[in-house]
Amino acid sequence: MTQQRRPAQPLDHTGKAPHIPIMNILDLDARWRRFNDGTRSCPCCGRQFSGIYDIGFDAPDDWAYGPRIDDADLEVGEDRLGAEFCRIAGRYFLRSVLTLPLRGSDEVFAFGPWVEVPEPVFRAYLATIDDPAAPFPPADGLLANTLPQFEDEQGTAVTLSLPDPTQRPQMTVTEGPLADAQTQGISFDDLLDLYAAFGDDIRPHLTAD
Repeated sequence: MTQQRRPAQPLDHTGKAPHIPIMNILDLDARWRRFNDGTRSCPCCGRQFSGIYDIGFDAPDDWAYGPRIDDADLEVGEDRLGAEFCRIAGRYFLRSVLTLPLRGSDEVFAFGPWVEVPEPVFRAYLATIDDPAAPFPPADGLLANTLPQFEDEQGTAVTLSLPDPTQRPQMTVTEGPLADAQTQGISFDDLLDLYAAFGDDIRPHLTAD
């Protein structure tokens, strides 16, 4: 067996090798191309897609008082729901970001779930709002939403970190199916199944041009 040498790339007028775009494996999937083509309209309904969209949650599952109105905080007695913080019967919650890499691409899908945290962790995060330099070491919490395709993971132990004080805390799961998805990624079919479980089955809209 002999080693094959790649042919030298031709140089452009500057004397440099031209940039060659790297194709992702998913680029070979016609459904993926349709999903990312913002100019395409579904032939059956006219719906258009422009790629991955994330799934967020307006409140922890245990919030029982309905949604906020006009983006204002909702207060019921001692309980309070804001865009980023929540308090329910003396329990404290922070909104976070959980990212899952999409295998075969360089993109990620994100959940925006809530995490129940101890009061000191809640207060420490509040302090970073006024002072981004305030410390927020990695903190333990519990997943407070039921995620589509990961329904059994509600209440699982997670870790929150704050690599960027201007962004929501990042969630890391250490064990179980959700941890596997976070470290190993999910397939495009997994993503489509996830959307369907959330109530938006887009699979029929990606089957034909």
